[in-house]
This record gives sequence, structure tokens and C-alpha cells, in this order.
Amino acid sequence: MKLSCLQENLNRGLGVVGRAVATRTTLPITNNVLLSTDQSRLKLAATNLEMAISCWIGAKVEEEGAITVPARLLTEFISSLPSEKVDISLSPQTKTLGLKCARFEARISGVDAKDFPPIPKVDEGITTKVDVEALRQGITQVVFAAATEESRPVLTGIDAEFDGDLLTLAAADGFRLAVYKLPLAEPVSQKTEVIIPARTLAELNRLMAEQEEAVEITVNPNKSQALFRLKNIELVSQLIQGTFPNYAQLIPQSYNTRAVVSVNDFVRATKTASIFARDGSGIVRLVIAPGGELTPGKVIVSARSEEIGDDVGEIDAIVEGEEAKIAFNGKYLTDVLSVLREAQVALETTNSSSPGVVRPVRPVGVDNYIHVVMPMFVQW
Repeated sequence: MKLSCLQENLNRGLGVVGRAVATRTTLPITNNVLLSTDQSRLKLAATNLEMAISCWIGAKVEEEGAITVPARLLTEFISSLPSEKVDISLSPQTKTLGLKCARFEARISGVDAKDFPPIPKVDEGITTKVDVEALRQGITQVVFAAATEESRPVLTGIDAEFDGDLLTLAAADGFRLAVYKLPLAEPVSQKTEVIIPARTLAELNRLMAEQEEAVEITVNPNKSQALFRLKNIELVSQLIQGTFPNYAQLIPQSYNTRAVVSVNDFVRATKTASIFARDGSGIVRLVIAPGGELTPGKVIVSARSEEIGDDVGEIDAIVEGEEAKIAFNGKYLTDVLSVLREAQVALETTNSSSPGVVRPVRPVGVDNYIHVVMPMFVQW
């Protein structure tokens, strides 16, 4: 193997695949990155056995070849080099990778590429394309609601339902539920529902930052793996097996009180209350008060802790319905309010022991995001 490429391209490529390198593993080779020539490009690949990322960068290839070397060592060395051409050569007998850039040289001992876990191929099944901006917004607004502990594995994933030209993403952790609907650029041939690990989608979101073209998604026929194809990057992920809860029945169909408030005001009031709520198990209390003929309605956001004190904040609101009282975990409110792009949000409640619903206020006919939060039980 003999080739040359630019330091900045190699550095960027290693940064892309580096997130798939295993950290704690029983299989030491998954700490490595695979370098191989692929036509006239250099292919980098890494896997932690749950997901694999491959990235292609432009290179001048003189001799074909492949090798795996420790990912962290290679990444740190390449990132410390000047922004010039890097010459890469492999000595097949000693499995040593030689690197040369400007006045720096290094040799890294590698492991035969044959020992590297094969990167799964996903080339059949259902395929579709999604606009990158719509997918980024969809992932951002649901991924934080997935569970982080593994007690119920299906909840650590995002339920993805492909149906015609619509993709519905849903995440839940037992305390909240986020559902986002977005259009597919290419309709799917058959309705398919899979559970994609939340970590995979968070990673995909990061990789899409510089992407402009639509993202191609393929789910294999037995729904065990999915492939996400970007411009020079491919991410293959194992899918979570199991059945996602039927979340439609968790979404309240009506409300007694609806308050429309500014997102910025609501975030500020909730964050301020959360400072006092830290000792009081995170409880933030909301009182929604309708306005009179000449006075606007308001939402009173408060928190109190027996030891340290309390705080109260008021924000203007357009209130429909009767006065309402409800308490939430402050973190869950700030999490959802922080990902909304709209200027206003509606909070819908039925009573203090029923879930609250957060919806961004969008133009008439656009209703593609809903967030349901379970209330906390408090003495008023």
C-alpha cells in the first residue's frame, strides 16, 4: 500500500470515523481504524459492533493495500501535523504503517486487515431518501427523549415508521414522549417499522452537519440493520429487536386548559425555577391563570425547597379554558423547550395528574411535532 493525501482531509476523515471506535471492548481490534485503498480513494472504517462508519477521502494511490492501526494514536499524530501532504506506505512483511509529512515521520505497528470485523453490507431491502434539514430537525427534537439506561432496551432506541412518503420518529423513556413526522423525498414500497439506537441517530446528526444532499436510508429485509449514506460517508447500524410501546394511546386527545407563551420566556422562567428545584427533586410548579377583559393571562412558574427557599416567575400567556395547576420535572421542560425553533409554544393540560402536552405554535395545517410530559405529584 502506497498513497498520499492531504493532512486536513485525513484529519477530518479520522474525526468522522473516530466516533465509531470501540472504547470499552473485549475485542481489542475494534480499538483500531481500518485503512484501505478503494479505487483512487483512501477508505477509513471503524466499528464498535453496534455501528460502523466508513469515510472516503481523495488520495493519490500508487499501490493497493489495507491495514488496521490503533485509532487514537493515528488520530492524535495526524492532528498534530502541519497542513501539508501526508505520504503513507505499508511494509507488508512487518505490518508497519509509515507516515511522512513535511519534516515529521512516524511508524505505527498495525494488525492484519483480515482480522478486522467485516463492515456489514446493506444493499437490499427498503430504500428511501430524506431531505437533510428535515431529518436533522426531526432527530434533534426526539433523540433526547430516549431512555439512557438499558433496563428496557427498546426505549433506548427511536421508533422509525416509514409509510408511503412519511417518516414518523418517536422516542420515550417512561416519563416523556416525543413524536415528529417528516416527509420522505422518495416514497417507500412497503410500510416498515424499525427501532434505531438513539446513539446512532445522534451520531448521524453530527455527520450531517456539513451535508447538503438528501440522505439515503436502506433497511435490510429482516430489519436487523440500517444503512445511512451521505456524500462520502456511510453509517451502518444494528437495529434494536423488540416491539416499541403503542404510544398513540399516551397522547391526550383533548385539553381543559391551553396556554400559548413565548419559548424564550418559558425557558428562562423554567431554568430559573430549576435552580431552586434541585433540592426538591427537580419539581417545577406551573399555575396557568386566564386573563380578564383587559389583562393578559399568565403562567406562574415556581419552585421551592424546604432547605434553601423558593422562587416565583411570571410570564404572559394567551390562555384558553379554566385555571390549571400542574407540576413537572424542570429538566424535561427545558429539554424540549431548548430544541424548539419556533417563537411560541402551546402547553395543553387536562388536570394536575394527567400528562401535559407541549406543541410548537406553527402555521395552520402544520402539526408535525408533539411532546408529552408526565406530571409530578405534589401537594398544592
